Amino acid sequence: MKKKKKPLSQFLKFSNIAIQMGVIIGLGTFAGSRLDLWLEKENLFTVLLSLLGVFGALYHVINEVIKLSK
Repeated sequence: MKKKKKPLSQFLKFSNIAIQMGVIIGLGTFAGSRLDLWLEKENLFTVLLSLLGVFGALYHVINEVIKLSK
C-alpha cells in the first residue's frame, strides 16, 4: 500500500528546487561577471557562465523531479 504524500511537503520540496535553481544561475552569473572584470572582457564570461548555470540548473531540476516521483 502506497502512502499518500502530503501536499505541503510536496510544495516545500518543489519550492526548494526553485530556490536551488536560482542560486545555481546566480552563482554562474556572478562568477562570469567577476571573470569579465578580472580579464577585462566585455560580458563574454557572464553570458557563457550564466548559460552554463541555466543548463546545470535544468539538469539538477530534472534529476530532483525524477527522484521525487519515485
